[in-house]
Amino acid sequence: MLKLVDTHTHLYEEQFEADRTEMIQRAIDNGVSKMIIPNVDATTIKGMMDLVKQFPEHIFPMMGLHPCYVKPETYKAELEIIKSNLDKGEFVAVGEIGIDLYWDKTTLDIQKEAFELQCDWAIEKSLPVAIHSRDSTHILIELLKKMKDKPHGVFHCFTGSLEEANEIIKLGFYLGIGGVLTYKNTQLRDTLKHIPLDKIVLETDAPYLPPVPHRGKRNESAYTKLVAETLCTVYEKGLDEIAAVTTQNARDLFGI
Repeated sequence: MLKLVDTHTHLYEEQFEADRTEMIQRAIDNGVSKMIIPNVDATTIKGMMDLVKQFPEHIFPMMGLHPCYVKPETYKAELEIIKSNLDKGEFVAVGEIGIDLYWDKTTLDIQKEAFELQCDWAIEKSLPVAIHSRDSTHILIELLKKMKDKPHGVFHCFTGSLEEANEIIKLGFYLGIGGVLTYKNTQLRDTLKHIPLDKIVLETDAPYLPPVPHRGKRNESAYTKLVAETLCTVYEKGLDEIAAVTTQNARDLFGI
């Protein structure tokens, strides 16, 4: 049976309120045997951990403060909560962390501070990081280059250039590839033709960024298979091989 890993999915989000358990079972039935979920702030921890308890063989948690939730008045308290959870829980990564300059450029300095601190925690705990890099990939690459001790991990939802992809891989990171790969006008398919498959992990970022033919609707983890099928055309390989390699990559990265 096909085995896929969705390495980045927000299964606790309210968009799944009406059919969450059925939606997760659909993913499992479609061969998505493991799903990795990042919280985004303190308020999403409980919903995430409830799902881990409900599906312990299928759902694995990360812990981190998402850059969009790094606010001047709350970020220090949020980071304390993140750290206390990291210290007492079993998490497969620190995430989702990073820099987002799409929504708010005014918080760049504290976004950098939060990112660097959480990278230090990941290094301390020998965990990978899941990096959010919207409109900030070049900044994050430069920050990582300057770090004396570098974390390892994944640039989640990678949509950048071939040059950026090569820089990221050189730093020891994987590329997280999701629904954008299926979009008509993306350059990502051409970029990935020059990237080894053993540097790729699959993801959905559900309920966001649904793949074709579900654009404009809610994304879900079952659609990981649609991303894998599009990779078949990029790499000219069968679905079984795409699944085997990307699943092994996810195991190597997250230890699941």
